[in-house]
Formats: sequence, structure tokens, C-alpha cells
Amino acid sequence: MAKIGFIGLGNMGGPMAINLVKAGHEVRVFDLSPDAIATLLEAGATAVNAVEEVCENADFVVSMLPAGKHVKAIYTGENGLVNHLNKSTLVIDCSTIDAESAQFVGKALGEAGIKFVDAPVSGGVAGAAAGTLTFIVGGSTACFELANTILPNMGKNIYHAGDIGAGQVAKICNNMLLSILMAGTSEALQMGIDHGLDPKVLSEIMLNSSGRNWTLELYNPCPDVLENVPSSNGYKPGFMVDLMAKDLGLAQQAAQQTNSATPMGALAKNLYNLMQNQGKGAEDFSAIFKLYSEK
Repeated sequence: MAKIGFIGLGNMGGPMAINLVKAGHEVRVFDLSPDAIATLLEAGATAVNAVEEVCENADFVVSMLPAGKHVKAIYTGENGLVNHLNKSTLVIDCSTIDAESAQFVGKALGEAGIKFVDAPVSGGVAGAAAGTLTFIVGGSTACFELANTILPNMGKNIYHAGDIGAGQVAKICNNMLLSILMAGTSEALQMGIDHGLDPKVLSEIMLNSSGRNWTLELYNPCPDVLENVPSSNGYKPGFMVDLMAKDLGLAQQAAQQTNSATPMGALAKNLYNLMQNQGKGAEDFSAIFKLYSEK
């Protein structure tokens, strides 16, 4: 059993922390939401009144926060956790942020003798609840191996992508590709529908042809083709348009840093920004299908 501090109990962080409790760890949690705290208390965690209290005697501190500025503020800001963490603690930041912010925090903690990995996740809210997330870890081999002692309690697949920041780069590469596949799948399905094809039949044809992809098979954007996916439930989100747009912004930022050519990623970002402008930011990212179907 490990002593774990957990910061950020939102749609992803809350279920992740609950799975650590279920695994038998002693989990101390902090969040600004009383409802989120109440859910974790019911699950068996211990709440703290101030964020620095999650550090007390912690073997690990895990964070799941909205953006790079929040991660930097928590760890390296005025009275940041860098001033409270023990040198024996490993910090595991699971937020999806820009690689530069992860590297900044990793360097600041490292200079204080504190171990750090960035470990963004893939798998959505359902994966967080089921404990089947994919963790994409950036950091030293020693820190990765240490993190790997608790990450399997929250996820099914754990990868070591490289040094600090590499987890973030791999994550945004994946999500950029995912957005492109979702847009292309939606476009193809709607063209078939416009020509009178049954989307279930067309999906089956493409699944057994060279157009097969994850979005078509497991997260079909056309309503009523698959059960238990957002498109068949009013596009209630597993992964919001706003979050995909955020990740695509990070991808374009990363592309500019290395002069990488990402024309499809840029187009996908524009499409998701258009959805935000239409007031669809809180819908699931598969709702991009409606850009083609609503005429």
C-alpha cells in the first residue's frame, strides 16, 4: 500500500483517484469542488483543507489539472508544492498540457531533488472509471519504473515515451490523428447517406475494407449505428469538443516549434473551433458529424 496525494478530481481525476482507493492505497485528495470531495470521501479517501497537505509523507503525488498554467502554479508558483514535497516523493502529472510546461515543472522539481514524470492519459471518462486508461509517460527510466508500481491500478496500458515532455507530445500526436479520423469518417458516412446508403451497412463495408479505423469501429459518429456511444445518446460527451479543440491547439503549437507540416491537423482544429463557435463545445467530439449532416 502506498500513500498517495491526488490533486484534481474532475471527470477524469475523480474516477482515477477512486481506483487508487479500491486498490488499497491510502489516498489524500484535494479539489476546489465540495461535490467532488464528497464523492471521494464516500469512496474511502481522506480530504485535506489545503493543497500542500497532500504532500505529507506521500510516496506519490498525482495531479490531473486543466492546463499548463495550473500545473506550473500548483508546483512552482508562490508557495508551490516544490516547497513542500519530500525528496522521496514521485510526482506524476496526468494533465494534458504543452510539453514545455511539463519540462519547466520537471526541471524546477528536479533542481529541488524531487522526481517527476508527465503521464497524460487516453481512454476518456469511461476508461478512467473502468481503470483501463492508457498512460503515456515522459521521464527517466527509473522514474517510469517507480510510476509503474501504481499506474496499473488506474490503467491497462502504460508506455514510456521518452524524457520529460515526451508523454505530452505523444498524446497530442494521438489526439490530432483521432480528430482527423473522426472528421474523415463523418464526411464519408454522410456522403454515403446523401446517396441513399444505410449508414450501418456502409460502416460494415468500410470496416471490412481499407477504410477501417477506430472511430468507425468503436466510436461511430453516426447516430444509431452503434449502441452505447455518444452519437446514439444525443452526443453526451465522453470527450468534449472543447477538450479536443484544446488538444489540437497544443498540437499546432508543437508543430510550429519544430516546423512540422500538419495541414490536416490545422484543418481539424478549424473544424472543432467552428463547432465551439456554434455553441457545441460541451458535446462529444464525435458531434462533428453534425457539421456534415445538418444542412
